[in-house]
Amino acid sequence: MSTSFNYPDAVSIVEVGPRDGLQNESAPLATEDKVALVEGLVAAGLGYVETGSFVNPRWIPQMADSGDVFQQIKRAPDVTYAALTPNLKGFERAMEANASEVAVFAAASESFSQRNINCSIEESIARFLPVMEAAKTAGVRVRGYVSCVLGCPYEGQIEPPAVLAVSQALLDMGCYEVSLGDTIGTGTPGSMDRLLETLVPTLSARRLALHCHNSYGQALANILVGLQHGITRIDSSVAGLGGCPYAAGASGNVATEDVVYMLQGMGIDTGVNLDALIDVGRSCCKKLGRETQSAVAKARS
Repeated sequence: MSTSFNYPDAVSIVEVGPRDGLQNESAPLATEDKVALVEGLVAAGLGYVETGSFVNPRWIPQMADSGDVFQQIKRAPDVTYAALTPNLKGFERAMEANASEVAVFAAASESFSQRNINCSIEESIARFLPVMEAAKTAGVRVRGYVSCVLGCPYEGQIEPPAVLAVSQALLDMGCYEVSLGDTIGTGTPGSMDRLLETLVPTLSARRLALHCHNSYGQALANILVGLQHGITRIDSSVAGLGGCPYAAGASGNVATEDVVYMLQGMGIDTGVNLDALIDVGRSCCKKLGRETQSAVAKARS
């Protein structure tokens, strides 16, 4: 691809459909179907699958069977089966289920932090200390998420220094990587560029990933800006699973199929078989009784 940018030769995709996707779907998916989804994604070439979440099932009932999913999947070598763990109890449950690694989450918006997890940003990060200590003892890697990096449903635009502060805190406490989440999908290539111009020189692109929502149709454009800044880890969700709870009627996660199609067209390797991935997404959507949010899958139907 002829351009003045030095795009990467390869990009690693973090598949978040089985966790971040399904937890925002209104229709439940049976445990055996979740197992089939995870195994299908791995068979299609995904090397990192966010498999479940060990949060209080009263808050996220869709993830109540995550332990069963982890126990029932047939694991492939060299694949990361990750779990979201908001506290020490969640971490212990993840270890019992043999999760490959875990993730913790904070927000760049004080209002979002208060309304989502009922504490300040500083308090939320302090809560992760026992998880970080336990993970270090167990030799388990911890990934960090930062929500609302480009916009908040309560505060509007979020300034880059706020995102830098939270991201730096997570890295300093031991996270190997921070995934930057455009939670409501209001970011544009302009705001993404400004954010990464602030973060990359200080934190380095190799310790950052992008988690873009497509609520406003900007996800692929924002990911392209991330590639231009040297980021090589992209979160996405098969079939665009996961509506956006803060933007009524809007799609949520960017579809993995669409990301793979774009990257393949740029000559960037993902290791993913696109046709197989489309089939996995179609099968899951059929079980959920919904249409795929992947433009590529729709075009090939």
